[in-house]
Amino acid sequence: MQVTYWLEHAWLGAHVEPGVALDVRDGSIAAVRTGVDAPPPGAVVLRGLTVPGLANAHSHAFHRALRGTVQVGSGTFWTWREVMYQVASGLTPQTYFTLARAVYAEMALAGITAVGEFHYLHHAPGGTPYADRNAMGEALIAAAAEAGIRITLLDTAYLSSGFGEPPNRHQLRFSDGTADAWAERADALKDGEHVRIGAAIHSVRAVPAQQLSTVASWASARNAPLHVHLSEQTAENDACLAAHGVTPARLLADHGVLGPRTTGVHNTHLTDEDIALLGGTATGTCMCPTTERDLADGIGPAPALQAAGSPLSLGSDSHAVIDLFEEARAMELNERLRSRTRGHWTAAALLRAATADGHAALGWPDAGRLEQGALADFTTITLDSVRTAGPVPRLGAETAVFAAGAADVRDVVVGGRRVVRDGSHVLVPDVGSALTEAVAALRR
Repeated sequence: MQVTYWLEHAWLGAHVEPGVALDVRDGSIAAVRTGVDAPPPGAVVLRGLTVPGLANAHSHAFHRALRGTVQVGSGTFWTWREVMYQVASGLTPQTYFTLARAVYAEMALAGITAVGEFHYLHHAPGGTPYADRNAMGEALIAAAAEAGIRITLLDTAYLSSGFGEPPNRHQLRFSDGTADAWAERADALKDGEHVRIGAAIHSVRAVPAQQLSTVASWASARNAPLHVHLSEQTAENDACLAAHGVTPARLLADHGVLGPRTTGVHNTHLTDEDIALLGGTATGTCMCPTTERDLADGIGPAPALQAAGSPLSLGSDSHAVIDLFEEARAMELNERLRSRTRGHWTAAALLRAATADGHAALGWPDAGRLEQGALADFTTITLDSVRTAGPVPRLGAETAVFAAGAADVRDVVVGGRRVVRDGSHVLVPDVGSALTEAVAALRR
């Protein structure tokens, strides 16, 4: 069955084109026709600016329950982490499914068509495995399906609380004991139409150095994406230097973790040598600016990383907000504050980080572009809201990145199927109520 979508304006990677028809067949774009001034008979009309679907390359779904709560008082990343542990302790496969379904529906409303879920909440409290050892991961996969978006489940090895330290009582739910046991459990997870299975190393402090290669080899054997929290905090760098005499980036390089399928998340506090290591191995960088500023982490050297050869992607991480347009502009605006100069990336480059490069980091290289043969995943924003009204349509990319927000998303299509229609989620009718109920259930 073929469906034609008529796009009033479309961002085609380098410019905005008026009057574009996308013929969609079997979930992919069969043809892109430009110069179509009026909707063809029977076409679905999408007014505004259509861009490829956004890829949220780094998510911890249960952190959504922290929004607002962790804004009381002051503190550091480490005090924030204690509140996070409390939320994690109350989750079951059913409550996690309910929460994640609502969170992924919120992502869809924000124009996100694929999410990279950095998943380490594997077992029951105390570390006892569920009868289905992947019950929590399967709950996330099912939640994404019901919310209508794609997911890359980045199943995470999390084995220690620090260099040479066993998991603390909160982290027992996260640990499989050894990387070999982690790999055995992860082997049971399977790719599907809407899901890719990837791997993650939580951090160099959470996986002993001699076991890093086990996780890297597992991902390599499956040609799967591999993600890792890297140098988010200076305390991690200091502890790594004390334990191993090298930086976290060097430790990962020495154990075969870096490479073009690998993405370092945050990459905030890096040496010049670290930057050269990441760029020289084409290891990606996922920046999460709204979380990095919320947790007072710092501003990562994104321009230097990209110049060295590290592709950039974007994530909403702890979901202080879920808005990939905000993440894109925050990366540029943060760099302006640090450098006191403007224009480090074009709007087109920032959109590519949020679309094609994000999908590539998640193992979906056939998504993130409005091209023949690509997956039919795309997002339409209005150009006449109080935020986006005024600029001429040919400046649509600039409008999207520097003015628009999640509230301006009107329509979202995933695999050729409309998931958001006129600003409302088709599959989860009242996302606000779903979020309210899911978060409240964790407080009972």
